[in-house]
This record gives sequence, structure tokens and C-alpha cells, in this order.
Amino acid sequence: MTPATTFAGRTVALFGLGGSGLATALSLQAGGARVLACDDNPDSMARAAAQGIATADLRDADWSHFAALILAPGVPLTHPAPHWTVERAHAAGLPIIGDVELFCRERALIAPQSPFVAITGTNGKSTTTALIAHLLAQAGRDVQMGGNIGTAILSLAPPAPDRVHVIELSSFQIDLTPSLNPSVGVLLNITPDHLDRHGTLDLYAGIKARLVMASDLAVVGIDDTPSRAIADAITGSVVRIHVGDAAPEGGLVARDGAVFAADGTRLADLSGIGTLRGAHNWQNAAVAIAVVRALGLGPEAIAAGLKSFPGLPHRMEEVGRRGRVLFVNDSKATNADSTDKALTAFHDIHWILGGKAKAGGIEPLAPLFDRVAHAYLIGAATDDFAATLEGRVPYTRCGTLDAATRAAAEAAALSPAPEPVVLLSPACASYDQFKSFEDRGDQFRALVKSLD
Repeated sequence: MTPATTFAGRTVALFGLGGSGLATALSLQAGGARVLACDDNPDSMARAAAQGIATADLRDADWSHFAALILAPGVPLTHPAPHWTVERAHAAGLPIIGDVELFCRERALIAPQSPFVAITGTNGKSTTTALIAHLLAQAGRDVQMGGNIGTAILSLAPPAPDRVHVIELSSFQIDLTPSLNPSVGVLLNITPDHLDRHGTLDLYAGIKARLVMASDLAVVGIDDTPSRAIADAITGSVVRIHVGDAAPEGGLVARDGAVFAADGTRLADLSGIGTLRGAHNWQNAAVAIAVVRALGLGPEAIAAGLKSFPGLPHRMEEVGRRGRVLFVNDSKATNADSTDKALTAFHDIHWILGGKAKAGGIEPLAPLFDRVAHAYLIGAATDDFAATLEGRVPYTRCGTLDAATRAAAEAAALSPAPEPVVLLSPACASYDQFKSFEDRGDQFRALVKSLD
């Protein structure tokens, strides 16, 4: 745990007692603050009270006694409308901050020069965060990984001169972190997302930009217009990352399964690394290489770390083989943009898709349909997706994941291709048939193992 001491002796209001909120309350108490916590869920309130956290309905509180409102990132700050606690805090003239801000204040107080890598972007954050942490850990560095991935930031060990914090940040978290100042800041990409929480794409991009604008060194993917404009606006040190032919000046380029410096020097060979398939993962690897080079890792350590990277569950996760057939769990692909990455990475695909469809469906994936040998439809989107595929991709209405997995495995085994792929990349939310995308992916993994 990192005790948050910057509110020692003062009282703060805290709203949102999920995983990070509970960790924040405990961190503040460990740092000497008095916390009055609240949540709309009575069960969350009860769990907090059982751990010694004072709880109350903040509607009945005297807000003049509070030094700040500590807000969980999932609670609306501005759009579609400010949460009622935000309005109360504004009326009382209180700062509204989150757990990452508490970490930044603690770092400034106890170890201002400690390495702090912060990663954001619309897609690829988790893989890039995990890859950076893996490369550093394999090289023997003391690494703490968390934030929007896995462990709440205040549950990690405190900042220290020889300890590297590698932290994934969502736009919600950045919005609650006014003093964010990473030693290395990463912006991977920007595409429309969470506009219900930020209002417009420009506002969303502006929040993402704050992370790299405040960094000692910025590493920015420049393959979309908003990110490229942000990179051009940075006045400090910036490393530009491009997937394509020519390396940007002073930056890195990823192409043909390798990463190159601007002068043409090959920095990494990604061929044969199953967890880093596809152009999007080439970008993730190039970003990670730029970061760890800045933190002192050499070529041999980087090469060894890349080869041993296990990847992340549910993100193009290789879950098994039967003969020539590869089974890939990409359950995290809950929209067409995410599924695009998986379809681009493979050929002769036996594609399992469906669930609760997102706006736009799978029509944006039409340019990749020629990679699909057969589609196996499940869940609520079956009729809509069948209409999109009609006459373009052979498909079977399977209804359930177990039926789709069996059918895809049988057909793939008969394919003459050198490596047929059974790919679960649903392009849909999971909650029509599953508890979560993790539950969907776990069930697919178990079904694959049961085929043996």
C-alpha cells in the first residue's frame, strides 16, 4: 500500500467504494486522514464499514468540514451530467480528485524523481502496460504495475528512487488528476470512445493530451489525426511511433513484424512471438521499446523480454492447438474496432462472433471478410450479423458458444491451410449470455481444453 499522507489530520469525502475506492479509503486512513465514504450500493457501504471505514449518506453531511471530494473514476464528473456529489463539492469550493492524484502528490512528497510510466490511449493500453512492466521485470527492475489494469494504484508499494511504477490510465482517471506528471507518458491512439462521458471527441482527446503534455518524455503513436496533432503540439521531448514504411524523425517505426529506429537500425524482431501478432501489437511493442530504452534497458534485455511476454488473458490469447489448428481467445474484443485487430492478424479464420451488438455492428469489418473461412454466430446479434454476412461470408447460426466452438473446431480441422484459426472475437458485449467478457473468454478456454 501507498499511504496517502497529504490529507493527514483533515477530513475528506469519498464517493465510490468499488475496488479502487475501497483501496483509496484505506490508503487515506493509513496516511492519517479522516474519511467519510459513501456509495449508491448498500453492499459496498457494508463492505467498507466492515474494514473500519466510516460511512454515511453524504447528502446529509456538512460539506464545509471536508478538505476535498475523492471521486471514483466511474462516477460522472461532467457528462452526461455531474454527479450530485460533484455539484455539492463545487458549491463548497472543494477540489475534486481521484486516487491517481493522491499517488502523484505522494510521489512529489517522498520520491519526486522515482520512475513513473503512465500509459493511455483508446486501444492497446493494457497490453502495452503489461509489456512494459514485463520487459522491466525480466531485466531485474523493481516494478509496480496497476491503475486501470489489475491493482489499484494506491494498493501498490510506495514510490522509491529505484522502483518503477507502470500505470495504465483511462480518460476518467486522467480527468481527476490535475498534477499528473509522469517521467514517461504514453499516448497510443485516439478514436471516438466514452463520448457520453466527455461530450465531444475534442474534449476526450484533450484529456488524453494532458498526460503526455505533462510528461518529462512523451511517447506518442502518430497514426491517427488527433494523436499526431498532440505530438506536434508537445514542446518537450517526444518519441513518435509509426506503423508503416518510414520512421518519423527521431522516432521508431514498426513494419513487417519488426521495429526499427529512424536510422534503419533493427531494434527488435517480433516474428514468431504469438502474443505480439498483428500491426496493432507491432505498435504496442515499438512503444514499449521506446519506453524501456529511455529507462536504460539494452538490446539483449529487450529481446529476451519480448520473447517471453505471455500476453494478457482474453486479448488474442492463444489457448490451445489441435494439430495445425490454433485456438485464440479474443473475448475482450467487444466492438468492431477491436475485432479488426484480430482479423488483420490471421488468415483462414473460423470466426466465432456475436452477443449484444454495438452501434454500427460488423459492417466496418467488411474489408477483412476475405480472411474468414466461415463465421459461427452466437447470441442476440445473430440475425443482424447474418444479414451483414449474407452473400459475403459463409456462416452458421450456432446460438451458443459451446455449439460454435465444436462446429468451428471440426471445420478448421478439415481445412488445407497451414494454420487454420478458430477465433473467438465477438465484436459484441457479452452480457446477453455471460457475466462479462472475462466469463465468456474463460468458458471458451475451457471448451477448447475439453476438445482434447
